[in-house]
Amino acid sequence: MMGAVRINTIRKFRKSIMFTMHLITFAALFGIYVFFWKGFYEAATFDNKGNYLVMFSYVVVLFLFMKLYGAFKIGVSTYSDTMYSFVLSILLTNLITYFQLCLIARMLLSPVYLLMATVWQILTYVILSFVGYKLYFLLNPTHDVIVICSNQSEALESIYKMSQKKKRYAIKSIINTNLPMDEICRQIDMHEAVFLCSTNENVKNKIMMYCYESKKRLYLLPEVSDIMVKNATMCQIFDSPVMLCKNRGINFEQALVKRVMDIVFSSIGLVVASPFMALIAIAIKAYDKGPVFFKQDRVTKDGKLFTLIKFRSMIVDAEKDGAKKATNDDDRITPVGKLIRMTRVDELPQLINIFKGDMSLVGPRPERIENVEEYTQMLPEFALRHKVKAGLTGYAQIYGKYNTSPKDKLTMDLIYIENYSLLMDIKLMLMTVKIMFMKESTEGFSDTPPEIQDILLVKNDSDLPVTLPSQELPKAQDETHE
Repeated sequence: MMGAVRINTIRKFRKSIMFTMHLITFAALFGIYVFFWKGFYEAATFDNKGNYLVMFSYVVVLFLFMKLYGAFKIGVSTYSDTMYSFVLSILLTNLITYFQLCLIARMLLSPVYLLMATVWQILTYVILSFVGYKLYFLLNPTHDVIVICSNQSEALESIYKMSQKKKRYAIKSIINTNLPMDEICRQIDMHEAVFLCSTNENVKNKIMMYCYESKKRLYLLPEVSDIMVKNATMCQIFDSPVMLCKNRGINFEQALVKRVMDIVFSSIGLVVASPFMALIAIAIKAYDKGPVFFKQDRVTKDGKLFTLIKFRSMIVDAEKDGAKKATNDDDRITPVGKLIRMTRVDELPQLINIFKGDMSLVGPRPERIENVEEYTQMLPEFALRHKVKAGLTGYAQIYGKYNTSPKDKLTMDLIYIENYSLLMDIKLMLMTVKIMFMKESTEGFSDTPPEIQDILLVKNDSDLPVTLPSQELPKAQDETHE
């Protein structure tokens, strides 16, 4: 009893405790760098205060990469993801640092000692992040979640995703929104968190108000209107607070800067990537003598069509029997195609589209005409993503997958449009480096996963709460983001 009270007391300071853990980890990584720099790169040191600038630059660069790629998300993301994020962060930081030290020394230094420092930093992070994960889950116990929805089948995808984070969410019950409000509130009281799926505004507002009053965690699937309101500007008209939704998308000045950046980066990209593109073209041609490029009409800003260029990754005439979405283990994909799709280098020819102005470096993924027509029938608001040019990379490409649902893609694209800034474009371009070698970001479309069939068996014909046995929850897998 006393132990439980002590743990609950400690949990009040969990943010401070985890911040201290992050600080210790970062300090250890910095200390290792300083040790090897001072000990083995004397030629790249100063006799005065210049050393402080070198150390400061290292701290800034390492912090920015770790923050950008999510290496600080101990407990929030999976252990494998934070490890991957850190390894990428430390490699990029130490690569930049190596060139910096060579410039200071005015000679080409041996990279061996910096590589040794990198190994020690990775080992240190492995140990300290493992301790951090244990500490995080001790301070942040699993939340019992109740799912409230108007249609169970529509909620299954969200239930499946949440159930993969077993250490964070334990889905205990599913109830229908057509239950009396008193019963819904009583069920909410029995749980620590609420996951509210799409429902009518009246019920949604009542549940939100009750969760606010009872201090319950509330997870919402956002609608288009939610995204618009979230980015509204608060202003006053006399004594009345008013929310202003400008709904203008990207303004002229932003569009001009974005176009200049597209021209500069696509030009540099084409020059740098040309040797790799030549090798890929030779490999594709050598395999089956077919065309090197795959060309297809896609939709961009204001619904305009353009011809998208990619390296061909499928057999010749792969769609002779009609358009068909790529699936996992698709036998139409060639061996060369599997490799270039896995590393995403099949997208490199789109730098030509960007240079011409058909696309942008960052923006919503250009969809084929058939998909746009199909998705617009299901979601009339899908056309809103065409307020900006289609992009080579983008918010939905970074935080989603190839097989992400149209509604989730639309939501993420609108988040990008409503929050647009030059800084966001730069951030998403840097994030693209992280996802290039992540298999889940290139997954094809597939049938309902076998694990979800157990959940599909759950029925709620009586509109009474349904408890999901723990063995029916899908097996936990690594996820990429929070």
